[in-house]
Amino acid sequence: MEKDWWKKSVVYQIYPRSFCDSDGDGIGDLNGITGKLDYLKELGADVIWLSPVYESPNDDNGYDISDYQAVMKDFGTMADFDRMLEEIHARGMKLVMDLVVNHTSDEHPWFQESRKGKDNPYRDYYIWKKPKEGKEPNNWGSCFGGPAWEYEESSGEYYLHLFSVKQPDLNWENPQVRREVYRMMNWWLDKGVDGFRMDVISLISKDPDFPDGPAGITGYAAFNYCANGPRVHEYLQEMRREVLDGRDTITVGECSGVTLEEALKYASCDGKELSMVFQFEHVDLDFDEKGNKWTDRKCRLTELKEVLSRWQTGLYGRAWNSLFWCNHDQPRVVSRFGNDSPEYREVSAKMLAVCLHMMQGTPYIYQGEELGMTNVPFKGIADFRDLDSINAYWELTGKGIFKEEEMLRFLRYKSRDNARTPMQWDASPNAGFTEGEPWIMVNPNYGEINAADQIGREDSVFSFYKELVKLRKEKPVIVNGEYRLLDPESEDVFVYERSFHEEHLLVVCSFAEKELLWRLPEEMAGQAAKRVIGNYEGQQWGPELMLRPYEASVWEWTKGE
Repeated sequence: MEKDWWKKSVVYQIYPRSFCDSDGDGIGDLNGITGKLDYLKELGADVIWLSPVYESPNDDNGYDISDYQAVMKDFGTMADFDRMLEEIHARGMKLVMDLVVNHTSDEHPWFQESRKGKDNPYRDYYIWKKPKEGKEPNNWGSCFGGPAWEYEESSGEYYLHLFSVKQPDLNWENPQVRREVYRMMNWWLDKGVDGFRMDVISLISKDPDFPDGPAGITGYAAFNYCANGPRVHEYLQEMRREVLDGRDTITVGECSGVTLEEALKYASCDGKELSMVFQFEHVDLDFDEKGNKWTDRKCRLTELKEVLSRWQTGLYGRAWNSLFWCNHDQPRVVSRFGNDSPEYREVSAKMLAVCLHMMQGTPYIYQGEELGMTNVPFKGIADFRDLDSINAYWELTGKGIFKEEEMLRFLRYKSRDNARTPMQWDASPNAGFTEGEPWIMVNPNYGEINAADQIGREDSVFSFYKELVKLRKEKPVIVNGEYRLLDPESEDVFVYERSFHEEHLLVVCSFAEKELLWRLPEEMAGQAAKRVIGNYEGQQWGPELMLRPYEASVWEWTKGE
């Protein structure tokens, strides 16, 4: 196997609950995934990232784990998992598991023991603190609203939960906790999985003084305040030694609150910690000035270009980027950064794909993104299933911060449930996802947007993604090239150059719902160029490029003498 093969790879994320239901209970499952592997092979995916399928009470859709070495009954059995893994490998693809070790479920046996008393050997597996002046140990807020501390009458102490009250944080200061985590990781790798996506891994080390955060800090802002603690790199280097060294794996850390400087430590080319990280600056740009995500604010293109370009140039040759628009925690990109109207949905979905996939880094495709799936017209709060969305609705409307209809508007734009409605396979009832009652509503546009319509249709979003994946494997400049942003002040076009030895690509993406002219730099205008890919027919190279609404094109050219 080629060293650092993941640099040329494309990862496809599956949210199992919503991918494909094989037994008619309305919930996606492992056998449903196995039955769709040829679809992923057709797309060209190299790696499948599987959101959690472990045993869980499902308070936070599987990110609250009660048994790390068992499969949730909703998804099938361990035999089903083993068969799926075998079939993935038989197709030359790899499997990445979601590793959730900042916290467990409160129903995990460790926590059940921990809460029995201060003398229990598992007490120190979690973070328990005495009250401070009759209140919580500090003012940290939970990511899902309210304080990050829960009081237990029986012991007179609080336990920390940066997420749901049913997701107590593990105490990574305890070496026995770390040993348990490493043992479990080795168990999965011995089973044959190929790596881990590490959930909120930047939170595992807390400041031992547990200082107060800025006054009034809540939600995601509070959660980011706790990130990148004093021992996080020590722990990840230990994990590398105890688990990953000597194994051919791919590891990506979800690192909320990560800075470019921190990312250079997490994902350094020296290989001491992780293969790459997820950073979230570009998907936090539409938050308000207080760090509140519940808004329908649109970010400016100049802001988006600045952030993505800074990460492209800042990590070049020193660490590795991961590239994503969507995941299970983000709304649909075509509704967020593109245009999901019937007229422009497909062309803007293709433009966004070009913009991302031509950058340096490992691209991640979230299920349905390759079809141009859109946000969902949820009617009321009863349609939502996401704990974060439901909690925010009741908290913010209850406090009078937003009116109900206003909050529903924000949820339709930003809720995680936009990404979690069923995969749209065909135009049959429930989009071909299930023969039963789906666990969450199906987007009603599945008749127009589905895989059956797009596979084999040359001008479909799926076919376009397939071509982009193929190009990454054919052109070393995409994987290895330097990045240079052009025209940084434009609010209409995102243009950049990739260069590697004698190879040069010019990537031109219009984010505008209008025609416009873009003038080439002088050193390019006189050169011959050929189009590598584009989302319109009839693109012409010249001193000025005429760009139609949401037009994207990639041009290959050679510098003259």
